[in-house]
Amino acid sequence: MLRLAGGAIAGVVAWIVLVTVLNFIPRYGWQDYAAVEKTMTFTLPMMAARLAMSGISSVASGAVAAWVDKGKWAPLVAGVILLLLFVPIHLSIWDKFPVWYHLAFLASLPLLSWLGGAFARRRSGSA
Repeated sequence: MLRLAGGAIAGVVAWIVLVTVLNFIPRYGWQDYAAVEKTMTFTLPMMAARLAMSGISSVASGAVAAWVDKGKWAPLVAGVILLLLFVPIHLSIWDKFPVWYHLAFLASLPLLSWLGGAFARRRSGSA
């Protein structure tokens, strides 16, 4: 049980760290993105980039959770924790993004975390 909790927490922390680091790329390398980041008036390519950063972070989060837990549940638990953390945030910014964006982001958190964990377990031979 401790490994499960530790894996899930490690996965959540990994997601936060990685998405923060990845966000430096558009923030400092894409002038138009930086100009609208505070107002959240993103274009379609900017929203796609944000979803991609979250997706990469979710897969990595699941891999980290699986590596710590050595089981199959921590990646999914990490993704569900992220989902629970982000639902209130997305409800508060609901009018800033199209519905498809919210649904894609929120659904991807547990799904891609679980897939990242499954991939990590398969790579380590403990599928």
